Amino acid sequence: MNTKKSIGPKVIWVAVAFAIVYVVWGSTYFFIQMAIKGIPPMMMGAIRFSLAGILLLAWCAFKGDRLWVRKDIITSGITGLLLLFVSTGIVIWGEQSLPSALVAIMVSANPIWFAILDRANRKNIFGNKMTIIGIIIGFSGVILLFSEALTRSISGAMGNSSLIALIMLFAAPVVWALGSLYSKKRERTLTSRVGTAWQMLIAGLAFVLASALRSEYHTFHFAMVPLSSWLALGYLVIFGSIAAFSAYVWLLSVRPATQVSTHSYVNPVIAVLLGFLFAGEHISIVQVLGLLVILASVLLINLKNYSFGKRAYSALGKKTEGISGPKRRSMNIERFKPIVMVYK
Repeated sequence: MNTKKSIGPKVIWVAVAFAIVYVVWGSTYFFIQMAIKGIPPMMMGAIRFSLAGILLLAWCAFKGDRLWVRKDIITSGITGLLLLFVSTGIVIWGEQSLPSALVAIMVSANPIWFAILDRANRKNIFGNKMTIIGIIIGFSGVILLFSEALTRSISGAMGNSSLIALIMLFAAPVVWALGSLYSKKRERTLTSRVGTAWQMLIAGLAFVLASALRSEYHTFHFAMVPLSSWLALGYLVIFGSIAAFSAYVWLLSVRPATQVSTHSYVNPVIAVLLGFLFAGEHISIVQVLGLLVILASVLLINLKNYSFGKRAYSALGKKTEGISGPKRRSMNIERFKPIVMVYK
């Protein structure tokens, strides 16, 4: 009886955490587009990440985490600029002229660039035939999407601004992979949640500067922003930035990372469904096919990890035996960072 009582809540919380990571991170594309309909894009990024960073840093202080290590903050700053300001900034910018579903499909190519740019594991990665096949298939999916957009642009069905945004989206997953790999190579003293708080805060400050350079503050009026945009921004701060990340970190401490990484397959599907059902976005057959091709390539790239996921997790469990709390969670994230996406 006691065993059942102790296991039951844990299973429920695991299911809830997976639901949060699957649905919330998949929905951020939809809510970003809703937010920028009333709030200038760079200003939206500034408010979202500055506020989320302050709230998360305050929570870390409440939990007694160490907040200041200069070397770690510099690392977090560089990582935050690459992941959140540049990569996520491109996503925010692109959603001004592109459907959120198409943006999510393009960004789903993230794991392909992880495999290509991870120099430390290049020999192991490219020594696996399935990984090589997966990379080739993944690029074919991206080319398929771009060829459709180029054809529509030539025919006049897609404007130049949309085509430029699509081209910029090619860079977003590349920069995300570079930022994540840079972060992985740096040893840190601070916990992962403190590092993430600094990433968001520093990225938020960069968005403030970008918004000022674009003179967004001169044309912005609070009274002109619809309630839906404010609600979407609040959702991105509370759920997209804080709740989903907290659920993600906790899942890494209780479940194999290969299971947690399955959000890479679910998030784009959630984004496409939300865009189609609630934003009235048109999804072409070619775009659906491109999504399926890219997701198939991600599966092939990670196939080796899934085959040995339990063994890797078991080995990590022995390595971290006797260690609990934030330090254990931080070790889990560092160990599996090439496999999973750290932030949305």
